[in-house]
Amino acid sequence: MKNYSRVRKTLTGGVALAMLSTATALGGSYLVLTGGNGLPANLDRNITLAGGTITRALPQVGIAVVESAKADFKGKAVKIPGVQTVLPNLTVQWIQPLTAVEGPVAEYGNPPLSGDNDFFFDLQWGHTAIQAPAAWNEGYRGAGATVAVLDSGFDLDHPDLAPNIDFARSMNFVAGETLWYALPNPFSHGSHTAGTIAAADNAFGTIGVAPEAKLMLVKVLSDSGSGSFADVISGILWAADQGANVINMSLGATLWKNGFVVGNEVVTAREVNELKNALARATTYAYQKGVTVIASAGNEANDGDHDKALIHLPSDCPNVISVSATAPIGWATDPLNTFLDNLASYSNYGQSVISVAAPGGDFIYPGNEGCIIAGLPRPCWVFDLVFSTGSNLTPGIASYYWSAGTSMAAPHAAGVAALIVGKYGPGIKPAQVEALLRKSADDLGKPGQDDAYGAGRVNAYNAVR
Repeated sequence: MKNYSRVRKTLTGGVALAMLSTATALGGSYLVLTGGNGLPANLDRNITLAGGTITRALPQVGIAVVESAKADFKGKAVKIPGVQTVLPNLTVQWIQPLTAVEGPVAEYGNPPLSGDNDFFFDLQWGHTAIQAPAAWNEGYRGAGATVAVLDSGFDLDHPDLAPNIDFARSMNFVAGETLWYALPNPFSHGSHTAGTIAAADNAFGTIGVAPEAKLMLVKVLSDSGSGSFADVISGILWAADQGANVINMSLGATLWKNGFVVGNEVVTAREVNELKNALARATTYAYQKGVTVIASAGNEANDGDHDKALIHLPSDCPNVISVSATAPIGWATDPLNTFLDNLASYSNYGQSVISVAAPGGDFIYPGNEGCIIAGLPRPCWVFDLVFSTGSNLTPGIASYYWSAGTSMAAPHAAGVAALIVGKYGPGIKPAQVEALLRKSADDLGKPGQDDAYGAGRVNAYNAVR
């Protein structure tokens, strides 16, 4: 049994990535898993008799969220007929705080010489890597696809996001917060990922991989990046029931498989596995509803084939496309010739855990000399990060940020999935979308499935061609 603590690794450029998620017990909150889908008829009464109160019912996957102050609740509840297990509803730091780098408050070419009138598009080297402009030139821009972005809060009036937000189907599950991102730090993780997927092509700012897809924004994490398993599961079910075609989860909980200690509570190896199963019920439900589920692979630089001590959720769940991160080293020094597809220094890897790779950025370029791209002077290493939308702290002022992580890679893949849905229609099955993502990917490592890239780095042009 391990004492559970967060280990941080500081990388070049002042960006800190956590090696393990920070978990806390959500005082008296439990996940009650029944033996299958649906909830037993007398569950509410029996939970009350055991000293608990059902605060959220998720019959689609046979889960009830229960609050109880009784010390013996767990032992009593597990004896209720139809109950399979009772788990602590952990709150986890699914998104680790990053030191982000602030940016400035027809026919398509590749950055940095695209000639496009979205004035920051030339900073988006990831679109060059995956050949997004070539896919647009074929006529595929994501129209008809809806991508649910499960994340922290969002900037709902950002001029690059607002045109594509489906407000009617967006939802907030975080108690005490709203869908809006409200922290004084203007780097909004949710806004950044949403912009990579579907920032509008509107002669302003950046362009998403699928600039005509709709964004269903689902807040399952606090603005600081923490959240409960119940809220993440609820967000997956909401997106599936509301008709999303693709779910993007740029989030992850890294847990010890053999268990850990949270405060005074011991989370056993069996309970860790059951937490995975609880999430797996949700990802499988979404898959069966026709949703392609995509998640970031994690930022621990962990070899999933050989280091079996850790589990990364939800990317290790069934029916989830797990995305590793790629990056250039010194793109700004020679943007037309720099290799764009190095495995990022922090990215998790392993043939058994990676489905595909996508641009996520990195910060290992040595030195701090200056470069200029799109008229912006910055240290050269900054341009190796992923540039996307931030949060408006001042109404009418659009902000943009560079950041890096598998959190930035997953939305590139989700954008390509949206292009596929846009081409073939919303009836295309998730297995078909994944098969196309894999078949069309650029096979960059050893032939076939490999440690770094899985089936390869996604390629938007190949996917729609």
